[in-house]
Amino acid sequence: MENELISTEQIEKLIDSKNVKELRHVFEVVPEIDIAEACADLEDVKKIVFILKTVKSEYTAEFFTDLPAEVKEEVIKCLSDDQLSEILESQFTDDIVDDLEELPANVVSRVLRNVPKEKRASINRLLNYKEDSAGSIMTTEFVVLLDDVTCDEAIRLIRKTGKNKETIYTVFVMDRQRNLVGTVDLDDLIFADGEKPITEIMNKDFNTVNVNDDQEDVANVVKRYDLNAVAVLNNDGRLVGIVTVDDVMDVIEEEQTEDISKLQMVTPLEDSYLQTSTFSMVKKCVPWIIVLLILGTFSSLVLSRFEARLNALPILAAFIPVIMDTGGNAGGQTIALMIRGLALQEFSPKEFWKIIRKEALSALIIALFIGVFGFIWFSLEQYTGIVSIDNASIWAGNCWTADFAIKTFKTSGLVAGTLSIAIFLSKMVAVVLPMGAAAIKKDPAIVSQPLLTTIVDVSSLVIYFSIAALLFSI
Repeated sequence: MENELISTEQIEKLIDSKNVKELRHVFEVVPEIDIAEACADLEDVKKIVFILKTVKSEYTAEFFTDLPAEVKEEVIKCLSDDQLSEILESQFTDDIVDDLEELPANVVSRVLRNVPKEKRASINRLLNYKEDSAGSIMTTEFVVLLDDVTCDEAIRLIRKTGKNKETIYTVFVMDRQRNLVGTVDLDDLIFADGEKPITEIMNKDFNTVNVNDDQEDVANVVKRYDLNAVAVLNNDGRLVGIVTVDDVMDVIEEEQTEDISKLQMVTPLEDSYLQTSTFSMVKKCVPWIIVLLILGTFSSLVLSRFEARLNALPILAAFIPVIMDTGGNAGGQTIALMIRGLALQEFSPKEFWKIIRKEALSALIIALFIGVFGFIWFSLEQYTGIVSIDNASIWAGNCWTADFAIKTFKTSGLVAGTLSIAIFLSKMVAVVLPMGAAAIKKDPAIVSQPLLTTIVDVSSLVIYFSIAALLFSI
């Protein structure tokens, strides 16, 4: 059992046979999240209630947290007030807040009625913080020590109060006025001289965040400074909570999911893919498809304006997909790098000119390389008949004419030149858009590849047909 994931069938068999001893053993050796995923597929929610009644709350609190929202709702309806209160008492405050944000109002009211009084004030405070802020994801269960205790006294206090705290690996030290004056790592405390004042071993150069800071900024602080937990201060500089590394992992997953969705013009899902209904999926996809369809009208407009030139030289149409796709793909590479760099705070909009110079040089080299390769490749396409000028090809034996050679080189030069310009333009636009969005405090991910591609497509078509008019006098 220790090395295997628990299955829904195994859980159901233990419940049906009332094998409480083995069921408790499962919770001791299998991670709660794996058990929760197995139980989420149980058809009878009362079987989950049986688990909550028979297994110790120190195990089931985390298990209950990991259950899907709709399963939690059904479980809560089946629990008595005493049973619900026992579970809530074992849960961390930030986990309860996460649950409340997913549950309907009538269930929330019942949960709040049964939350222990000492937690209710903290929950109400967390619920009032701005969404996606440090205050909304922090926990109020942490170990605090006063700055006048010794190391031995500190260890005794941690043993007495630390069991039900979110973390004991980082301890926060305050003065009598509740000002945060330092932090202490547990390993430093254990190996210190017991008679030493805690102020002699505490870290006075510590990081903090404000309750209103964006959760992504908080995650970056924890990552950058390799912290187990970071203190959250209110506007008066008082310690009101902490954000732990497990909260940061949730934030990173949420932010990455959101960015990936926006990159492909999909509204982010609130629930997992399998828990989202088909109708909800449709609602999230259709608006963006309509937006892109409307933007695509500009490409159609350009093509309609140059219809006469296409009729005069039909081979031009054969290369349009190559130009549009390659330009969009080149910009997509750059926009992914820009969004990643901005998200990880590797650079900021203040470094715009430094970034634009770096990308301009890179784009110029890439454009020239692709242009030369494209000229050779497009010429081969025409000589071999992959793309045909007047049905001529090397295989047909009718391509060895001066007129054919001139047309081939002109067409190849036209496409290769347009491609080079499109690549350079696309990469420059891919720098400007996300940097501009970041400068006005908007999410750079909203400037996604589909939007970039639409802009580049229109520009490339105008360039393509303008050069064609000069080369072929059409």
